[in-house]
Amino acid sequence: MSTTTQMLSRRLPLPNQPPLTIPQIHLGLYQMSPTSTTSSVLSALQTGYRAFDSAQWYENEHSTGRAILSFLSSHPSSLSRSEIFYTSKLRSNSTDYASVRASITRSVQECGLGYIDLFLLHSPYGGRKARLTSWKAVEDAVLAGEVRSGGVSNFGVKHIEELMTWGEVRVKPVVNQIEVHPFNTQEEIRGVCDKYGIVVQAYAPLVAGMRMGHETVVGLSKKYGCDAAQLLVRWSIQHGFVTLPKSSRPDRIASNADVGGFEISAEDMKTLDGLDEKLVTDWDPTDAP
Repeated sequence: MSTTTQMLSRRLPLPNQPPLTIPQIHLGLYQMSPTSTTSSVLSALQTGYRAFDSAQWYENEHSTGRAILSFLSSHPSSLSRSEIFYTSKLRSNSTDYASVRASITRSVQECGLGYIDLFLLHSPYGGRKARLTSWKAVEDAVLAGEVRSGGVSNFGVKHIEELMTWGEVRVKPVVNQIEVHPFNTQEEIRGVCDKYGIVVQAYAPLVAGMRMGHETVVGLSKKYGCDAAQLLVRWSIQHGFVTLPKSSRPDRIASNADVGGFEISAEDMKTLDGLDEKLVTDWDPTDAP
């Protein structure tokens, strides 16, 4: 088994919904066009990826699902739907339960995969009532079997505490998908996630390419015989995160997962942790009211 295949087959437990597990490496599909999504998903599947991160907001749920189904139909004896882990997210929280519930059903229909493995609230925006109403809709989708597990994204400490101490919780979030990398280590949010058994999903693990030339990243990449992206993905994996590197290039899709041939030392992990500058590459809703 190649180191790439080995890394792509690694799965982490979801403590809040045993015995479910989640692949540790996903292909991020943020803002990919339908055409790019289709080619990227097919390339990733050929490489060995089995997990894909979409969203209503990305407008590529249909193309993601279509690519997956196409690949499955051409590999009927070697791969099944149950081996694929597909994630989508709610575009906007709402106090209108019925609209949120219907929106989740539409996402299931859009992807065409029969069910969604993980459905997230994309952000905490909208206020307490909208968050909790939307979460109730996610819970009901899980209980109805349309969705296998539910989670949140971009939730700060207060949002996690709000949800986990809400007296009406029936289904606990299994993940919180946040921006996290050596230049924004999110220690406080990670701490509250650990407190409640919530797995951290790391988006923008490659820092959107903004720190590839940083001297520490360059130096450690040379030390470990890898490129900067591989070093950053490996850092994410060694912290126990589910990581979502994004690329539309077949060679980069493959190399981003080829991180099983080295291990960053404890000393060098601390050095990378020390690069934290609270860098936000896109948006930061974690302080939303």
